[in-house]
Amino acid sequence: MAERYKGEFSVEFDHLVKNFGTSPVLRDVSFGIHTGKITTILGFSGAGKTTLMKHILGLAKPTSGRVSVLGQCLNDMSELELREFRRNFGMVFQYAALFDFLTSYENVAFPMREFTKMNEEEIKQKVMGLLDSVGISKEAAYRLPSELSGGMRKRVGLARGLALDPHIMLYDEPTSGLDPITTHVVYDLMRDTHRANEKNGFTSIIISHDIHATLKYSDYIVFMEQGKVVEHLDVETFKRSENPVIRRFLEL
Repeated sequence: MAERYKGEFSVEFDHLVKNFGTSPVLRDVSFGIHTGKITTILGFSGAGKTTLMKHILGLAKPTSGRVSVLGQCLNDMSELELREFRRNFGMVFQYAALFDFLTSYENVAFPMREFTKMNEEEIKQKVMGLLDSVGISKEAAYRLPSELSGGMRKRVGLARGLALDPHIMLYDEPTSGLDPITTHVVYDLMRDTHRANEKNGFTSIIISHDIHATLKYSDYIVFMEQGKVVEHLDVETFKRSENPVIRRFLEL
C-alpha cells in the first residue's frame, strides 16, 4: 500500500471558478475536504456537484482558482501526469457502470491488469478478497452484471474501486435506482469500507441528493446551490442549520 497522505485536507479548493462560455457553473468555491472522513456534497440538480467532482479528478480545468489534491496542485499537471495521478482515486459511478461483457471477477481484475505488474495468482487472491469483503460469493464472482441485482452490481463496483488501494473514494450518486432497503445496505457497506481503512487516511467523498441517507452516514456535509457553497459543516451542526434553503432541503 502506498504511503498515505497525512495533511488535514485531502482536497482543497481555492477561489475555484468555472464558466462554460458566459455561464458560471462554479462561483468562487473555497473549502477543504477533511482527510480520513466521509464528506457528502449535497444540493439540488444543477448546483454544480458533478462539475466539482470533475475538478477533483482533473477532468475539468478551472476558469480561475486552484484545486489541490493530496497536497498537489492539479492546475500545474500535464494530461500524462493527471492520468497517473488518478490512480490515487477509486470511483463508484451511478448504476455501477460495470463492463457488461466481463464477469464480476474480470471487472475487478481489470484495473490491476491495466495499471500494476501483479501476476495472475496475485490478482486472483486480491480480487477474491475484495469481492468477499463486499459480500459477493465465489459463485457470483463469475456472473455477468446482467445476472446480478442492482445492489450486487454496486458491491462489485465498490470492489473494483478499491482495486488499486486508493487514497480517495469518490461516489457519484451511488444509490440511484435502488429501493430504500438496498440503499441503506449499500450505504452500510460504504461506511464499513471507510471505517476499515480510515486509519490509513482513507477519504470518502459522496456526490448525492439523498439527504436522509447521507445525514446518517457522513462526517461532514457540503451544501451547494447555484455553483456556490452555502454551508460546509459537520453533520450534527448541519442538521441544526437555520439557513432557509437548507431547512427546505431537509424537509423534503
